[in-house]
Amino acid sequence: MAVDLVGGCRVSAMREGTPHVVGSLSIWKQVGKATGAKAISLRVLEFGVGLSPELRNQECDEVLYLLEDLDDPAKPKRCTVFVDGRPHRVQAQTGIYLQPGQTLMVDNPGPEAVCLVSSQCPTEEMGVVPLTSVDLVFTDQAGPQSTPVVRLADQREMPTGDRWYRVLVDDQVGSEQVTQFVGSIPPGRAPDHFHEYEEVLFILRGTGQLWTADVNAPIGPGSCVYLPKGQVHCVENTGDGELRLLGVFYPAGSPAVRYES
Repeated sequence: MAVDLVGGCRVSAMREGTPHVVGSLSIWKQVGKATGAKAISLRVLEFGVGLSPELRNQECDEVLYLLEDLDDPAKPKRCTVFVDGRPHRVQAQTGIYLQPGQTLMVDNPGPEAVCLVSSQCPTEEMGVVPLTSVDLVFTDQAGPQSTPVVRLADQREMPTGDRWYRVLVDDQVGSEQVTQFVGSIPPGRAPDHFHEYEEVLFILRGTGQLWTADVNAPIGPGSCVYLPKGQVHCVENTGDGELRLLGVFYPAGSPAVRYES
């Protein structure tokens, strides 16, 4: 059950609520204007086996991330994503950037569903169109029109105190509005702080608590978190290993910048 915290912060589960289903695609909307966000969204897109319907981005930047198996991160998760009909073979722990107006389809070879976490900035609804309107280009030579696909393993690890982060999508791959990153938090609690941007988090590994003032909510793999601009908060790692998270914020900037309260 979703938990609303101080200042508009919110924690929900990745499949909380009733999904919007189109063919083999199920969409859970966890953060958006309907939940109090100003200009950012977070959705979980679950693709069944086979070729999905086409999703059309609107006038916003969109970043997606192909999830690992949250119960077994070493388990392979792969698919082919088509951006404007051009294919990109991707594996888990990969970021994808969609420019305004571009389309996305996913070909999932199975045997299980694959999930992508999507954030749009500024938030818009993504339309779904029939498969018959799609003109696929089956080539590995995507050319200059291709949308960047960025593997986590290929990105430089940036230390910040006792933590690290790796940026996947920013202005280096074409987006001047949004930053997508993966960060790691060791056991313990850092000082309360705030940011000058609106942010969503998706917990990939570990267990902990999200704190706002003296109120907290538990978080773990699959938790979806919304953090308003300027709201003091803290993520505490209550486990023995790392707490790893996917983060997206708008406007773009550096994940290392924070202001202590």
